[in-house]
Amino acid sequence: MNDTPGWTSPGSAPSDDQNGSGVPRPAAPADANGSTPQWSEDQPPAGRWSPPTGPTPPPAPGRGPGWGAPPPNAHWGRPPAAKPGVIPLRPLGMGEILDGAVKTLRTYWRTVLAITVTVAVVSQIANILAQQYLAPDVPAANPDATPAEALEQSLDAAQASLIGLGPALLVTLMGSLISAALLTVVISRAVLGRPVSLGAAWQEARPRLLQLVGLTLLLAAMSSAVVMVGLLPGLLIGGAAGVALTLLGGLGALVAAVWLMIRFSLASPALMLERGGVFTSLKRSAKLVQGAWWRIFGITLLTQLLIFIFSMIIAIPFTIIGIAVDGDGFSDMLSGTSASFGWPFLIVTGIGGVITSAITYPVSAGVTVLLYVDQRIRREALDLELARAAGVPGYGPTPGTQTVGG
Repeated sequence: MNDTPGWTSPGSAPSDDQNGSGVPRPAAPADANGSTPQWSEDQPPAGRWSPPTGPTPPPAPGRGPGWGAPPPNAHWGRPPAAKPGVIPLRPLGMGEILDGAVKTLRTYWRTVLAITVTVAVVSQIANILAQQYLAPDVPAANPDATPAEALEQSLDAAQASLIGLGPALLVTLMGSLISAALLTVVISRAVLGRPVSLGAAWQEARPRLLQLVGLTLLLAAMSSAVVMVGLLPGLLIGGAAGVALTLLGGLGALVAAVWLMIRFSLASPALMLERGGVFTSLKRSAKLVQGAWWRIFGITLLTQLLIFIFSMIIAIPFTIIGIAVDGDGFSDMLSGTSASFGWPFLIVTGIGGVITSAITYPVSAGVTVLLYVDQRIRREALDLELARAAGVPGYGPTPGTQTVGG
């Protein structure tokens, strides 16, 4: 105890002797009239605090022993984030982004599958017809050809394949664009917990389709230009030095193209949801990706890897079944000649392609849109606007907008 007069009150335990024996008590001070109060010589023993009975609770984190149990509300932290839809309205982890994309497919499967199955069926029909009627015969390879002749034969075979599959690729590209546009609208509503019909998604996405086509073609042209710039010097030089330069330039061009694609990977949802122009959307994507390139690259790469594995799981059994039911193509493979598969093979593999596309389209589009939402939450506090748009209590009045970008 403090030795300063006035800090020790009658009846409190002395600091040195708990029994109070042998310790002289201080003289009582005089009152206002100058008289000294007459205290009895028999004073009560010093007061003692009894320790609490029962087991001693463990000390709270950050506190030493003897502080007792924490207060009843010590476990309270940040309140859980609002979750009106498929994701919590806060910065998302990689697992939450993938889970949100899958949950959108599972929750709104009628609208999602109506979009993806329609697009996949049209794309597969165009692909089957192109392979059956438009693809020219691939010239047979000459086993005795020189390296230069073998390279020329490979280029001729690739050219023939591109000529035959060109229309099918164009149909597939357009179908993918329409699917991505409609799924962007569906996912933006799913974030708010609001279902949307196929007709409503089409009405909202249709005005942006032409700009989305322009954006896609611009990105494809940019990637092609980067690759050509990397390959052209080596192709012009030729010889051994040209081959080495081509390989080195191709590797550098590939890295640059991947960097550009990730930098502008959020331009499509920005175009659909913010209703800006093509170049405005590219600038928005570059701004949102800045400082998070590696994170977005990792999530995108993992998503594409999972999609590839799932596609192989579906495609391999259907390919085996198609080869088995197509007797002519199977016989050609056994004889070692060039296999030419007919309608049975194309139809069976086309069914597998429809199943694969119907599942992978919404997952890929969902990850892209949720990455866009996540970056806006991290940089622009979009979660507050989304909570208000979803009508979550405590976030203010509900605005008139119904989409993420609004």
